[in-house]
Amino acid sequence: MAFDYKKEYKEFYLPKNKPTIINIPKMTYLAVRGKGNPNDAEGEYKKSINLLYTIAFTIKMSYKGNYKIKGYFEYVVPPLEGFWWQDNVKGMDYSRKDDLQFISLIRLPDFVTKKDFDWAINEATNKKKQDFSKVEYLTYDEGLCVQCMHIGCYDDEVKTVELMHKFIKENNFALDISDTRYHHEIYLSDPRRVDSNKLKTVIRHPIRKIDNEN
Repeated sequence: MAFDYKKEYKEFYLPKNKPTIINIPKMTYLAVRGKGNPNDAEGEYKKSINLLYTIAFTIKMSYKGNYKIKGYFEYVVPPLEGFWWQDNVKGMDYSRKDDLQFISLIRLPDFVTKKDFDWAINEATNKKKQDFSKVEYLTYDEGLCVQCMHIGCYDDEVKTVELMHKFIKENNFALDISDTRYHHEIYLSDPRRVDSNKLKTVIRHPIRKIDNEN
């Protein structure tokens, strides 16, 4: 049976719909940066998803070809994720989608090295006759966070975020969103197939312990 990150690491991908504190270890991702309204059918966000999945499945299916990745095991491609921010906004202003900047992400298995990534970029470029130069091999150490499962449409996330921020304040933590620590979403539902009021999205925010402040 293929290794499923959602099932094996439930603490990262399947939190309850109430806030919890968690320390996220360093992980490696496929990543594409961009900006603009994610609902724009011809926008950078939609294009980033296509780029990510093409490379993700090139790596996943590599075992069927001549290129062999050391330590490879069969796995389910992890869910799409996203880091989001807006200039001069600490958090998210859902009414200003055109101002959004993002890093779209798909987690890579630990056995995938930069060399394997480079192979996948070249392989996909040759097969698809498409430019994949925007795809990055990104290692990110997220650290201490608060997270919560949000059930419902994306525009209603503010209710879950408010619950999270109330929770961290009550537990002596402070929000720590910055130029390098982001509003983070993990998409467990396909909005093309699931009613908007049933969408499941993990929302994660970086925090710090208030006692550690100078």
